Amino acid sequence: MEIDKDSVCILIPTLNEAPTIGALVREFRDLGYTHILVIDGKSSDDTRAIAAREGAKVVIQSMKGKGNAMIEAFGLIEQPYILMMDGDGTYSPSDAGRMLQPLLEGCDHVIGDRLTDQNRDAFSRLNFFGNQVLNRLFKAAHSYYLSDILSGYRAFTRHSLSMMQLKEEGFVIETEISSEAVRKGMNIRVVPIQYRKRPGTPTKLNPFHDGFKIGATIYRLARMNNPMFYFGLIGIIIMILGVLTGIYVLLEWFHDIEHLPLTVLTVLLIVVGFQVFMFGVISDMLLTYHREVIREIQANMPREPKP
Repeated sequence: MEIDKDSVCILIPTLNEAPTIGALVREFRDLGYTHILVIDGKSSDDTRAIAAREGAKVVIQSMKGKGNAMIEAFGLIEQPYILMMDGDGTYSPSDAGRMLQPLLEGCDHVIGDRLTDQNRDAFSRLNFFGNQVLNRLFKAAHSYYLSDILSGYRAFTRHSLSMMQLKEEGFVIETEISSEAVRKGMNIRVVPIQYRKRPGTPTKLNPFHDGFKIGATIYRLARMNNPMFYFGLIGIIIMILGVLTGIYVLLEWFHDIEHLPLTVLTVLLIVVGFQVFMFGVISDMLLTYHREVIREIQANMPREPKP
């Protein structure tokens, strides 16, 4: 059984994608998808005109940033299924059926995995390595391995999107979507896809600056998903500082030099670090109990018919 293409909205956020957006929209229309929404971040080239000429509905986003564009677009979509992809020509519309099929099988969220052997040449060594590091950091922080948390090729049910509390304004929106899907206990499927080198405009991301920002976002979002990791790491760092300070005080004491203020600081750091760590343990226990209650409630709720 194939998904009804009239029940799918193809969502394409764009910013100066004139070299690629026309062919992308045209290929989707050739595949039978008629609901194509291009939300544009005030491009300075002909992106909007080209997309409209090829038959897409074009909306200019009201606020800056990819995250704001997607959040705004989600509120405009009426179709029960959404397939989202970047407009830079790196993703293939021919993978649309493969991405949407799991939604018919009960999945809430589908992620297109770029990081497969067949796509290895599309990445620089630095970008491929950085993606792997961030995926493993996400697993450590959120206790869930998703293979490619930064993928811009995703499929959702409209119901699953309504459950997400999305706030990120910029390019880290994919990280937040992954985090929210895990936090809400959604049925997530990862599907291998084709990924090509950018044929149009150069990448808008800086590997080091933006990679650090994504890593910081993964850690920050763990506060709700995995408080043991979030608070535990803070507590351990504080205790390590206390231990290092204590070692210095002890070495100085062997030389008959006393550091009373540093001694007090050592004790405070160790005690505070331990308290923060235990707060993480208690928060994790409460979160586990909360999730069990939610699962019990969901298990006893009547299931909605599929659209």
